[in-house]
Parts: sequence; structure tokens; C-alpha cells
Amino acid sequence: MDSNKLLIRELIKLSKETEWVEFKQNVKNPEEIGEYISALSNAATYNDKNQAYLVWGVEDSSHQIVGTSFNPYTEKIGNEELENWLHHLLSRNANFSFCDFEIEGKRIVLFTIQKAVYAPVTFKNLAYIRIGSYKKRLQDYTAVEVQLWNKLTHSKYEQIHAKQDLDKSTVLKLLDYVAYFDMINIPLSTEVEQVLRYLIEDLLVVKQDNGLFAITNVGALMYSKKLSDFPTLARKMVRIIQYNGNSRVSTKNDLLLDKGYACGFEEMMRYIDGILPKTETLTDGVRSSVPSYPSVSVRELVANALIHQDLVPTGVGPTIEIFDKRLEITNPGTPLVDIARIIDNPPKSRNEIMAALMRRVGICEEQGSGWDKVVYYCEHAFLPAPKIEIFQSSTKVTLFVMIPFSKMTREDRIRSCYLHACLKQVNGEQMNNTSLRTRFGLPANANSTISRLINETVKEGCIKPVDPETAPRYMKYLPFWA
Repeated sequence: MDSNKLLIRELIKLSKETEWVEFKQNVKNPEEIGEYISALSNAATYNDKNQAYLVWGVEDSSHQIVGTSFNPYTEKIGNEELENWLHHLLSRNANFSFCDFEIEGKRIVLFTIQKAVYAPVTFKNLAYIRIGSYKKRLQDYTAVEVQLWNKLTHSKYEQIHAKQDLDKSTVLKLLDYVAYFDMINIPLSTEVEQVLRYLIEDLLVVKQDNGLFAITNVGALMYSKKLSDFPTLARKMVRIIQYNGNSRVSTKNDLLLDKGYACGFEEMMRYIDGILPKTETLTDGVRSSVPSYPSVSVRELVANALIHQDLVPTGVGPTIEIFDKRLEITNPGTPLVDIARIIDNPPKSRNEIMAALMRRVGICEEQGSGWDKVVYYCEHAFLPAPKIEIFQSSTKVTLFVMIPFSKMTREDRIRSCYLHACLKQVNGEQMNNTSLRTRFGLPANANSTISRLINETVKEGCIKPVDPETAPRYMKYLPFWA
């Protein structure tokens, strides 16, 4: 018997007052379904459950399996499919999946609803909760709301169960534990119990009270053999798109990487490196290809997109877009630090467990040094400084191929000047005309051009002189925050 059928058998044994399970027969009112998803998700958090369930095909009072005619795959509201309609009206932290199957020849529809994280799940901007077997507005139960917020404050998305009630062999079948042991530099044990002990210690797997095991979100995201094996995480796959030219009109390659971030990272980087534009050079009669972007910068930015993404919204994941003259890396969520202080401020991550493990296995730099290297290697290659853009619910970082100084936009020049001053400051130095001229690869006779750029950057409020009374030729500059 498969896991869904086993789950239904266990659910129908529960009390009729269970707050994190609701049984229906043929009710298919979309408004009511949205309210139940909110109520059950919040109730799961309130009752310390990782998931809640909305089941069609079981009679509510008797818990008898009766079957259902409800079909969520064909239901539409206007011209919109039910799933999309629900996602549009539920809050961004609502996470659910559904499936159908038969028990005793009777059709069952199962909605699996993840517990609320960070904030109560809302439907049409209202939060619901289950009180006993009744669905209520959360705002009408102040004491419950306070307790729910207390639990939300201490919840972590990474520790939610991506799959649960698994035996040992299934855990090892779903996770690339061989890659895990290789990356943490520990000899692979031949004992299943020892393998599981390490996975549990790193919070990738949890042993349940019933003796079975659960794979956590961080476990699946980092080391799943196939992310598509985890329905709630399948859309967190990294998408890599290569375009013809510099617009999105014509797509050359479009790939979804169906593998955990850690165990699939090197393979992903090799793929990206293989399709990034390169420059042909001829040295002593030998022709070679030089990458258009520093590999260290690309690697660090891709790792940052994985680590610092907002994992809560469903249906979105990191995207890497490759154009002829730029590389765009976008992740869900906005930064937790001021992007003007991206170099000197210590980083903050929503996903501390994943970030720590990524650093431990050498995928990204130690805290605080990643962006220094990104900017340093872009300067070393005479590229414009990386550009960070913040949108309503995402962050995009753009790398540009080498552009002659004379063809750089004013924005590119000022941004490059500012980040050069930041890099100097964190290294215990100060920017001056010579260092900035060298940064752009310009000759000594370009001093006046660089002076004008420095003056423009000062006027923009991005940098300031160390001592305004110093003679112009000895003037040094600091970022505005120093």
C-alpha cells in the first residue's frame, strides 16, 4: 500500500475534533477551500504539526471512506484553474499540493498543506484558524493569535518536513548521501545507522516519534537526488536560460536543474561555464578562450542566490539568465541588509542552516568576504562593477562584460567608483585618483577624466574626501558611511 493510502488509513482513526485535518465529500466551493487552507496551515503551526490535510472522499462525522466526485484538476473559476486562483488569493507563505487516488475503488482527493511559517497564512487578506472542528477568523481569538505568533517567531522553514514517515532505505534512496560524505570529507560508512546519524546531526533528516524518518526542507534542497521527488520544493529548482543576443526575444537554451543545491552545485557551475560567452585571445601565436566574467565572481553570486533566497513563496526559484553582454542572477526575496553597505556589513540570511552548511562544504566564502571577492575580481578584469536591483519580491544582480571606460554609462562609472572606495576601505586603505584610474585600466594622462568622475560621485553623496583641505593631487576618499 502506498504512503498516501497509509496516511488516509491513519487520518480516519483520529478524533473528530482534530484541528489539523478536515474531511469533505463533494463540497467544492473555491472560497471555502481557500479559507480552509489558511485555517489548516495556521492550525498545523499552532498544534506543532509540520503538515495539515484537507481530504475529499471521507464522511466527516463517521470517517467512513465514501469517495468523491470533486476534481481539483478540472475546477475553474472563470477561465483560471483552481490551483492558480488559490495561489493568487492566498498569502505568499501558503504552500500546498494535491493528488488523487483510489481506496477500495473509491476516489480520494488529498490536499497536503504545509504549516505556516514567519506569519499566519491568509486568504483574501484574512487569517483563519481551526477551533475544535470549526473554521474561525483568527482575529476573533486573541489568545490563540498571540500563541500562534509566538510559535511562528521560532519556526524555521528549513526544518519543516519535505517528506515524512519514511523508512531508512527510502531516505537513502531519495538523498545523495554519498555526495554529502564526500563534501564533508568524512569516509562513507557502510553502516546505515551511522549514515543516518550524520544526516540527523546536520538537520537533513529527523527521526520521528513513530520510529520512521522525515527529510527536512534543507535536507531535500541541499542533497536530493531529484528535487521533483518533493512536490512542495519542485519549483525551487534553479533555472538557467541562455538567450540569443541581449534581449529575451529568442531563447537558445532553457534548463531546470532537478538536483539538490549542494550535490548538484559543481555540475551546475560547469554547465554555466560552458555556455557563458568567452573572448578569443592570441598570445605568442597560441589562441585561447578567456571567460567574459571572473569565475570566482560568478560562483559566489550563484551561491548567494541559493543561500539568501526567500524560500517561503511557492512557484519561484533562483534564475540565471545569460545574454551576450550581461549575466543576470535573480532570487526570490529582498536583501536583509542595506545594499549600499553590501561590502562592509556582515551578511544576514533567512536560511542560516543552509548557509552554514554551504560554507562548511566550501561552496561559498566565509561570512562577510563573498562580496569583497565579487567586486575585487570584477575590478581585476576591468569590468563595470556588479549592479544590484531590488524589486517587490526579488533581487537581481547583473554582471557586465568588459566595456571601454568611454562607453560606460554615468551610472556604471559612479557605481564602480563607489564600490572601489568601499573595497579600499574594508582593506584598510583609501581610494585616490591613481587607484581609481588603475581600476579602470586607464593611462596616466586620464587623471583629469578620473577627477571629474570622483567629483560627480562626491556630488551624488556616495563618497567623501578624507580631508577636504588636502591639496587635490594628494586627496583621498572614503565611502559615505565611513
